[in-house]
Amino acid sequence: MTYEESLKQLEDIVRKMEAGEFSIDELAEKLTLAQQLISQCREKLNKTDSEIKKILEKC
Repeated sequence: MTYEESLKQLEDIVRKMEAGEFSIDELAEKLTLAQQLISQCREKLNKTDSEIKKILEKC
């Protein structure tokens, strides 16, 4: 899943949570998924940041 896809899915979960669209059972499941998506996004951002730093060091 791309960063953009993960972020879009995370935004959708947050929007639905704020609107109260989830039952208690769904909420627990969606919170777990949101945590996973946040981790994936953070990991991709850190990797990209490292790659950019390496490129800039070569210049």
